[in-house]
Amino acid sequence: MGQDVQEQEQLRRGLSDRHIQMIALGGAIGVGLFYGSATTIQLTGPAVMLSYLLGGIIIFIIMRALGEMAVAEPVSGSFSSYANRYLGRFAGFFTGWTYWFLWIVVGMAEISAFGIYIQYWFPSVPQWISALAALLIMTLVNLINVKSYGEFEFWFAMIKVVTILGLIVVGGLIIFFGLGNGGHALGLANMWIHGGFMPNGLKGFALAFVMVMFSFGGVELIGITAGEAKNPSKTIPKAVNSVIWRILVFYVGAIGVMMAIYPWNEIGSKGSPFVLVFAKVGIPAAASIINFVVITASLSAFNSGLFSTGRMLYNLALQGNGPKVFAKVSKSGTPANGIIFSAAALLIGVFLNYIIPASVFAYVSAVATVAMLTVWTIVLLTQLKFRKTKIAGGEKIEFKLPLWPFISYIALAFMVFIVVVMAFMPATRIALYVAPVWFLLLYVSYRMGKRDTLENVRPQEVGK
Repeated sequence: MGQDVQEQEQLRRGLSDRHIQMIALGGAIGVGLFYGSATTIQLTGPAVMLSYLLGGIIIFIIMRALGEMAVAEPVSGSFSSYANRYLGRFAGFFTGWTYWFLWIVVGMAEISAFGIYIQYWFPSVPQWISALAALLIMTLVNLINVKSYGEFEFWFAMIKVVTILGLIVVGGLIIFFGLGNGGHALGLANMWIHGGFMPNGLKGFALAFVMVMFSFGGVELIGITAGEAKNPSKTIPKAVNSVIWRILVFYVGAIGVMMAIYPWNEIGSKGSPFVLVFAKVGIPAAASIINFVVITASLSAFNSGLFSTGRMLYNLALQGNGPKVFAKVSKSGTPANGIIFSAAALLIGVFLNYIIPASVFAYVSAVATVAMLTVWTIVLLTQLKFRKTKIAGGEKIEFKLPLWPFISYIALAFMVFIVVVMAFMPATRIALYVAPVWFLLLYVSYRMGKRDTLENVRPQEVGK
């Protein structure tokens, strides 16, 4: 890597192959699957499987675009660093701070979900108390070292994977062998006998894509981990290429099983579909098991949020797009100042859980979706310029996005389509009002702080 393309990073490469693979796996399975799948199913019926498949293909395109850049230039700032390098300084500033904002908002959603599900066991504990406890514990985990973050994510992801695989196996036995149903196989008729495969027509099918894409938020963490991966040239391609089968198995497979066992229009009306499937075969603690899994899923996403925000602030400082204080690394090799600042911002989420506990999840998830779409769009735009620059310089690219640039334009058009769909949904329309305010705030902040940022920081080769 040339010395003119990399920021000087001092983070330690403490994430092993198993950490990276499980972080990638866990990133594709969030609370959206456990908490939001019933809502998505109600919008479009069994055709939601097709929604997840098509959305998954778009995500795979985005991840291959990001993977191409991450393998060539593995830094913790990832897409913000690449945007800064290939689209200009404001693009790096805009992307980095938007991604920071995204994970602060997602973090608020996740600790809200944590507080909601803790009340299943402890109804007398206020939601904000649980949210505060989650914030403090995960902050400490992230301050120790990157390996501690990796270990927590490894086991959090393992719990989610085992649960979903269990659902698919148990569901398959119910569908094809009649387990828990007196030996009478259910078959797949529920997929079409309740109004057809797409009972709500193309409108319902289109509306489902908003929650589908929100569910996929977090897959881009693979790019953030590149700066601390022990062997990014091998682990990143492996993690990126496995995105599509993870979506097929864990989303299409799990939701398909649910809708084969229960009519789509009943899912969500009788509790969690995950609980219903396990309860059908006589597992008495089904509700508690799934409650535990959702709690770990929310903690996992929150843990990842703190990890990524700390790294993003660190790299923004190195770019000259953030305060110098975030460029400092602790003795344990973590960007501690950025992590602590992010944790302080997340106290707003605790406050929201105190004043509007019933509404906070819906509001913040809508805002997070717009921020997510913005970041993914910039990844695609940056990769277009990245590839052109590499071709012009005669450089070899090890991990190419196939069918470039045609496939990139398809993914960009899909991003626009999602934003248009959000305008037709009252629950998500609020995010389209918030987004321009955030973008304007960023532009004003950039113009005001341009003279005072780290103009003297010169890009250098990445630290080993």
